[in-house]
Amino acid sequence: MNWINFEYYFGFVLLFWLLGIIALIISYKKNSAIHIANILFFIGWGILISFVVKLWIQLDRPPMRTLGETRLWYSAFIPLIGFITFFRWRYKWFLAYSICMSALFLVINYLNPEAQSKTLMPALQSVWFIPHVLVYLFAYAVLSASCIVAMKGVYDLRKKLLKTSTIALADNLVYIGFSFLTLGLLFGALWAKEAWGHYWTWDPKEVWAFLTWMGYLIYIHYRYFHPNKSKQALYILSVAFIILLVCWFGVNYLPVANNSVHTYTQ
Repeated sequence: MNWINFEYYFGFVLLFWLLGIIALIISYKKNSAIHIANILFFIGWGILISFVVKLWIQLDRPPMRTLGETRLWYSAFIPLIGFITFFRWRYKWFLAYSICMSALFLVINYLNPEAQSKTLMPALQSVWFIPHVLVYLFAYAVLSASCIVAMKGVYDLRKKLLKTSTIALADNLVYIGFSFLTLGLLFGALWAKEAWGHYWTWDPKEVWAFLTWMGYLIYIHYRYFHPNKSKQALYILSVAFIILLVCWFGVNYLPVANNSVHTYTQ
């Protein structure tokens, strides 16, 4: 049995977000329309959150075990980042990106329905399961947003239109995302100690998580020591995101994943 009534929630979310995008486009001509856009975006997001809560109750476990369930959380987190960023820096394009990216992951889930299961393997029945997964997915959502800012920054550089506010936004997103990424590593180590008796075993997923953490740490250090070399920093940020993608789901398709203790995420 697939997620119950997901298609109805999915349809209403996309409807409100589509109307919101139209209102957002209109706001470039008539600024007052941005308020309507935000209301529509919030309604759609509220419907999505209500589905996540319903699914949690329906499964009688946190919906964080499968790749589809992690995509669902990503879809819930990325609009929140868009809202916060918009109200802080008033970037309409970034708000539109966050909504469109969330919708894309909902479409992927709609096209790839998953069978629901209430069972959790013993290793997942831990107090660290929820905080570990939630902080990681929130970190992924924030860091993916920083990558989009980086790509826009590279484009602006080529057009000689790069603004300091763009690189500052990328920095702030990385600082937030890196903080949650660090928490995710720590929570994961505590979980591993409880489940398998060791804080770190150099499992393929752990290795790529460490590489991801190092990628963003390199970016932070490069920005600190070379504040005026924006182009190189933006490229580093883009590469770091590629490593993140491998860590999130790409490692599941590598041969080494056959011996991984993280295969329950597939």
